[in-house]
Amino acid sequence: MAKKKATGKMVSRSYLDKVKKSNARRDRKTIERIENAADTIHKTILKKQKPTMKFPVRSLSNVSYDKRKGYLEIGRSRKERTLTVNTVKGFAQTLRMMGLSRELVSSNDFATKRDVYYQSKNWEEAKFGEQTESDTVMDDIEAFFSVDDITRELLRFVPDDHGGAVAGELVVLDPDLESGVVERIDCTRFGSGAYSIPSSVEHLSFETKAKFILAIETGGIFQRLQSHKFWKKQDCILVSMAGVPTRSTRRFIRRLSDEAKIPVYAFVDCDPYGISNIYRTLKVGSGNAAHINKFFCVPHASYLGVTPQDIIDYKLPTHPLKDVDIKRAKDALKNDPFFRSKKQWINAIEMLLKMGVRAEQQSLAMWGLNYVIDEYLPAKLTAPGKFLP
Repeated sequence: MAKKKATGKMVSRSYLDKVKKSNARRDRKTIERIENAADTIHKTILKKQKPTMKFPVRSLSNVSYDKRKGYLEIGRSRKERTLTVNTVKGFAQTLRMMGLSRELVSSNDFATKRDVYYQSKNWEEAKFGEQTESDTVMDDIEAFFSVDDITRELLRFVPDDHGGAVAGELVVLDPDLESGVVERIDCTRFGSGAYSIPSSVEHLSFETKAKFILAIETGGIFQRLQSHKFWKKQDCILVSMAGVPTRSTRRFIRRLSDEAKIPVYAFVDCDPYGISNIYRTLKVGSGNAAHINKFFCVPHASYLGVTPQDIIDYKLPTHPLKDVDIKRAKDALKNDPFFRSKKQWINAIEMLLKMGVRAEQQSLAMWGLNYVIDEYLPAKLTAPGKFLP
C-alpha cells in the first residue's frame, strides 16, 4: 500500500474545543450509565434480593422493518440474566467487563476483542475459557447499553480487524486534539493503494464534491476501478467492503453520505449471500445487531447490481445455486422483514430462484477485463432510478 499523503494543518481553537466537549459529553454519559447499572445491582444485593439484568433478544424474530426509519429495529423481547448459583460466573464476567469498560473510558484508552479475552486471565474464577465466550458477553453488554444509544465503540471495545478501503474524490480530516493539527488525507493520492478506514470514525470529517459513493463487494473489482481511476471519470468515491462490511466501514459510509448529502450505490455479486447478507447488512443492518442498526446502516443506499436481470441482459456466465443459496433466498422471502416489504426484491429473488443460478461481479470480464469500467457501470449509472431499493 502506498504511503499516506497528508498535510498537517492547524485548526481553530473553537473547532477543537467543540470536538473535545462532544467527546467528553459522550464519555461522561457512558461512565454514568455503567455506574448506574452497577449501583442498581449493588443496592439489590444489599436488600438480599437477586439482581437481574435484561438484554434485548438479538434475532430476526425480535425485529421489525420501519419504512420511515429505514432500518431493522429491535423489538421489545428481552432475556434476563439473574444472579443464581448456576449463573454466578456469567454474571461476574459481565460486571468485570463493564468495569473494564469504565476504566478504558476514564483513561481514554481502548481494547480489542482479543485484548479483553486475555485481560480476563487476571479475573481468577471469572476468566474466559475461549474468546467466543468473551465476545458473547461483550455483545450482551452493548445490547444492554444500546437503549441509551451507547455502542461498543463508546464502551472502548474495538474489533481486531480494520475497516474497508477508500479511493477517490475525498479528503478525510483526522484531527489530533492534543497537538491541534488535523491531517488532511487526500484519497486521490495513494497511487495503486487506498486509505484504510480506522476502527473508530466518529472523530473524522470530510471534504468532497463527489456525486456518489460506490460500495463494492470484492477487492478485485475495487482494485481494478481504483487502478484505472474510475473515480475520476465518474466523479465519485470508491469504498471496498471486502465482503460483509465491518461496523467501521458501514459507519464511515453512513457519516460520509449524511455529511456530503450524496447517494450510496452497492455493487455486489448476484447471489443470495451478496443480496441478503452483504447488501441487506449495509442498507438496513442485521437481526443479530438490531440494537445498533440505527448507527451503522445506510438506509438511503440502493442496489446497482449485479441483478438477476443483468445475467440475462449481459449474457453473464453463471454457477448453479447451491443448497445453502436456495435456503438463504427462501429464508429472505419468508422471514426477512426488509425483503418482504419490497415488491421489487421479492420479484428479483424469486427470479433468481427460478433461474437457479448465481453470477459474480467479475463474470463481466467475459466481455473484456475493463468491460465493467467502459460499459457496464457507465450504462447502469445513467439510470439510478431503476436500481433495486
